[in-house]
Amino acid sequence: MKPANNHGIKRVIRATGFSMQGLKLAWKHEAAFRQELILAIIMLPIALLVDVTTVERILLIFGLFLVLIVELLNSAIEAVVDRISDEIHPLSGQAKDIASAAVFMSLAFCGLSWALILLPKFI
Repeated sequence: MKPANNHGIKRVIRATGFSMQGLKLAWKHEAAFRQELILAIIMLPIALLVDVTTVERILLIFGLFLVLIVELLNSAIEAVVDRISDEIHPLSGQAKDIASAAVFMSLAFCGLSWALILLPKFI
Protein backbone atom coordinates (compact mmCIF):
# COMPACT_ATOMS: atom_id res chain seq x y z
CA MET A 1 0.00 0.00 0.00
CA LYS A 2 1.29 3.39 -0.98
CA PRO A 3 1.69 5.73 1.99
CA ALA A 4 -0.17 9.04 1.85
CA ASN A 5 1.98 12.13 1.66
CA ASN A 6 4.86 10.23 0.01
CA HIS A 7 6.48 12.97 -2.05
CA GLY A 8 9.33 15.42 -1.89
CA ILE A 9 12.02 14.98 0.72
CA LYS A 10 9.89 12.49 2.70
CA ARG A 11 9.87 10.15 -0.29
CA VAL A 12 13.64 10.47 -0.69
CA ILE A 13 14.20 9.74 3.01
CA ARG A 14 11.88 6.72 2.93
CA ALA A 15 13.46 5.40 -0.28
CA THR A 16 16.93 5.79 1.22
CA GLY A 17 15.81 3.85 4.29
CA PHE A 18 14.48 1.03 2.13
CA SER A 19 17.72 1.00 0.15
CA MET A 20 19.81 0.75 3.32
CA GLN A 21 17.54 -2.06 4.53
CA GLY A 22 18.13 -3.87 1.23
CA LEU A 23 21.89 -3.52 1.57
CA LYS A 24 21.75 -4.86 5.14
CA LEU A 25 19.65 -7.83 4.01
CA ALA A 26 22.03 -8.56 1.14
CA TRP A 27 24.99 -8.45 3.54
CA LYS A 28 23.23 -10.72 6.04
CA HIS A 29 21.80 -13.31 3.64
CA GLU A 30 23.98 -13.29 0.50
CA ALA A 31 27.50 -14.72 0.81
CA ALA A 32 28.39 -13.77 -2.77
CA PHE A 33 27.44 -10.14 -2.10
CA ARG A 34 29.58 -10.09 1.05
CA GLN A 35 32.57 -11.49 -0.85
CA GLU A 36 32.17 -9.07 -3.74
CA LEU A 37 31.70 -6.10 -1.41
CA ILE A 38 34.84 -6.98 0.56
CA LEU A 39 36.78 -7.27 -2.70
CA ALA A 40 35.38 -3.92 -3.86
CA ILE A 41 36.41 -2.28 -0.58
CA ILE A 42 39.93 -3.64 -1.06
CA MET A 43 40.11 -2.76 -4.76
CA LEU A 44 38.59 0.75 -4.59
CA PRO A 45 41.65 2.33 -2.93
CA ILE A 46 43.84 0.65 -5.55
CA ALA A 47 41.69 2.17 -8.30
CA LEU A 48 42.00 5.57 -6.65
CA LEU A 49 45.77 5.39 -6.08
CA VAL A 50 47.13 3.73 -9.22
CA ASP A 51 48.59 6.01 -11.89
CA VAL A 52 45.96 5.85 -14.67
CA THR A 53 43.94 8.36 -16.69
CA THR A 54 40.63 9.66 -15.39
CA VAL A 55 38.71 7.55 -17.90
CA GLU A 56 40.63 4.42 -16.90
CA ARG A 57 39.98 5.17 -13.20
CA ILE A 58 36.26 5.58 -13.92
CA LEU A 59 36.24 2.22 -15.75
CA LEU A 60 37.99 0.49 -12.84
CA ILE A 61 35.50 1.89 -10.33
CA PHE A 62 32.51 1.33 -12.62
CA GLY A 63 33.42 -2.35 -12.89
CA LEU A 64 33.40 -2.72 -9.11
CA PHE A 65 30.01 -1.07 -8.75
CA LEU A 66 28.58 -2.97 -11.70
CA VAL A 67 29.37 -6.30 -10.03
CA LEU A 68 27.65 -5.20 -6.81
CA ILE A 69 24.59 -3.86 -8.61
CA VAL A 70 24.14 -6.98 -10.74
CA GLU A 71 24.63 -9.20 -7.67
CA LEU A 72 21.87 -7.30 -5.87
CA LEU A 73 19.54 -7.76 -8.85
CA ASN A 74 20.45 -11.46 -9.02
CA SER A 75 19.63 -11.86 -5.33
CA ALA A 76 16.30 -10.08 -5.81
CA ILE A 77 15.37 -12.33 -8.74
CA GLU A 78 16.28 -15.44 -6.76
CA ALA A 79 14.20 -14.24 -3.79
CA VAL A 80 11.15 -13.62 -5.98
CA VAL A 81 11.47 -17.00 -7.71
CA ASP A 82 11.85 -18.75 -4.35
CA ARG A 83 8.85 -16.82 -2.97
CA ILE A 84 6.61 -17.93 -5.82
CA SER A 85 7.09 -21.67 -5.31
CA ASP A 86 9.30 -24.36 -3.79
CA GLU A 87 8.50 -26.56 -6.78
CA ILE A 88 11.28 -27.16 -9.28
CA HIS A 89 10.20 -25.62 -12.58
CA PRO A 90 12.20 -25.09 -15.79
CA LEU A 91 11.28 -21.39 -15.94
CA SER A 92 12.39 -20.85 -12.35
CA GLY A 93 15.72 -22.45 -13.16
CA GLN A 94 15.98 -20.41 -16.34
CA ALA A 95 15.37 -17.14 -14.46
CA LYS A 96 17.97 -18.00 -11.83
CA ASP A 97 20.52 -19.18 -14.40
CA ILE A 98 20.12 -16.06 -16.53
CA ALA A 99 20.49 -13.81 -13.48
CA SER A 100 23.60 -15.77 -12.50
CA ALA A 101 24.95 -15.34 -16.03
CA ALA A 102 24.50 -11.58 -15.65
CA VAL A 103 26.67 -11.69 -12.52
CA PHE A 104 29.26 -13.73 -14.41
CA MET A 105 29.28 -11.19 -17.26
CA SER A 106 29.74 -8.29 -14.84
CA LEU A 107 32.62 -10.12 -13.13
CA ALA A 108 34.17 -10.83 -16.54
CA PHE A 109 33.85 -7.15 -17.50
CA CYS A 110 35.42 -6.07 -14.22
CA GLY A 111 38.29 -8.55 -14.45
CA LEU A 112 38.97 -7.77 -18.10
CA SER A 113 38.88 -4.02 -17.50
CA TRP A 114 41.29 -4.27 -14.59
CA ALA A 115 43.61 -6.56 -16.55
CA LEU A 116 43.63 -4.42 -19.71
CA ILE A 117 44.19 -1.20 -17.77
CA LEU A 118 46.66 -2.37 -15.13
CA LEU A 119 48.73 -5.13 -16.76
CA PRO A 120 50.44 -2.76 -19.23
CA LYS A 121 51.44 -0.54 -16.28
CA PHE A 122 53.29 -3.40 -14.58
CA ILE A 123 54.63 -5.43 -17.51
